[in-house]
Amino acid sequence: MPRRYSAALRLWVRLARAFRAIEAVAARDAARHGLTLAEFGMLEALYHLGPMPLGEVQRRILVSSGGVTYVADSLESRGLVRREPSDRDRRIRIAALTDEGRALIGRIFPEHAGRLEEAMAGLTPKEQERAATLIRRLGRRAASSEEE
Repeated sequence: MPRRYSAALRLWVRLARAFRAIEAVAARDAARHGLTLAEFGMLEALYHLGPMPLGEVQRRILVSSGGVTYVADSLESRGLVRREPSDRDRRIRIAALTDEGRALIGRIFPEHAGRLEEAMAGLTPKEQERAATLIRRLGRRAASSEEE
């Protein structure tokens, strides 16, 4: 196999393994609070970005349209999220945190962020910034080649 392919394949495997390991840390931490990673992601997105259409939540937490509805249903049934019709378009539903949802994510997010920082402590903060820049460039290139 040509060297350029083997380097790309090695990178793919290492990225996938690193992602799975860090995702497992995040999922275990979310589970301690009775949440799935997708539920935690929705709460976190609404906490930091405010109310938004479910389609936007879907894009931000990387779940399918059916998945975001399922997550919203689950969080709504627990009194953590509410859905309201959009003022501009009746077809659009806006997701927002309830007071209980805001209190929960406000309480658990700092510790969650700390656990992720610990999980990524194999790189210095400067190396993490560099890695983030490189991975973003890699992702953008892969996305643009997919459109071709």
